[in-house]
Amino acid sequence: RRPILDMSYSRHFLDFQGSSIPSSMKKLVVTKLSQNFREAVTLQQDSPVPLPGDGDLLVRNRFVGINASDINYSAGRYDASVKPPFDIGFEGVGEVVALGLSASADFTVGQAVAYVKAGSFAEYTVVSARQAVPLPSVKPEFLTLMVSGATAYLSLKELGDLSEGKKVLVTAAAGGTGQFAVQLAKKAKCHVIGTCSSDEKGGFLKSIGCDRTINYKTENVESVLRKDYPEGVDVVYESVGGQMFDLALNALAIKGRLIVIGFIAGYQNPTGLQPIKADLLPAKLLKKSASVRGFFLNHYLSDYKMALQHLLKMYERGDLVCEVDFGDMSPEGKFTGLESVFRAVDYMYMGKNIGKIVVELPHSVNSKL
Repeated sequence: RRPILDMSYSRHFLDFQGSSIPSSMKKLVVTKLSQNFREAVTLQQDSPVPLPGDGDLLVRNRFVGINASDINYSAGRYDASVKPPFDIGFEGVGEVVALGLSASADFTVGQAVAYVKAGSFAEYTVVSARQAVPLPSVKPEFLTLMVSGATAYLSLKELGDLSEGKKVLVTAAAGGTGQFAVQLAKKAKCHVIGTCSSDEKGGFLKSIGCDRTINYKTENVESVLRKDYPEGVDVVYESVGGQMFDLALNALAIKGRLIVIGFIAGYQNPTGLQPIKADLLPAKLLKKSASVRGFFLNHYLSDYKMALQHLLKMYERGDLVCEVDFGDMSPEGKFTGLESVFRAVDYMYMGKNIGKIVVELPHSVNSKL
């Protein structure tokens, strides 16, 4: 390709096919560092719609995903040097409404795309064409795979060493990423145990293949594991932290592996942590030749596109359930519009969701797409 010297070419594409792009938009911005999402984040009503550069797409967001780590991001825990204000939200699905000249080699206006990039809690987001994932249509189910599905797939593939007959414990199993850990472990012919907080969630887990559900509100997790799995569990997919981490660690079998993908129980604390019995950790691991491994998706980006393509094919074949929770059963109803992101984060931390929490951003009626 010849180099593009005149960057003003990208502006030429802005109103291509009459895509009705306004000059201003709503977006969420972190204006104060705090683990209290409502204190940290402000809804700005009239931010300028960003212009795509030569290799960029302008995506009109239709669905955005809620993640437990949104609170860690608003608290500035991922980068100590970051100073407000900064954009928030990790993932979105929508249509391309404008693009730069180089980006037009691979994408067109009206195309459905998904992406993982900070700044998705906005009506429009500029995304590098290299980061965008083309989709067959704009569906919220695709959004569940971007962070939650990819985390489950890559962590179990790289660290889980799953094989037929292994016993796998998934904590918060009915959540956004837990649902995929359950299904992928079942695909590997493992015996899967899932913890959850209600009988309704237990019913969902059984419907996606979970062999044993433990409702921790009505059952004692430690007692159940000791009684039903006296030799322990081989792999734990752990996202809760605190007391649940201790229980899972104690339940490991000889050569067992505990994969830490989060510790949501502590995120709302000022430190982001809940205490664990860490002083006993070396002795417990040595006694069982066991291991604890952490998994952070950003460190596995070289394998990300492969993982996502694999998951998309599984979903399109009907081999994967992608459960979406729009908050229809929440007190104020479905999560619609950026203002409902605050409610959606609260809903997640109350442990109400079954599947991935998604917020829909409705389009204005004047759109011609």
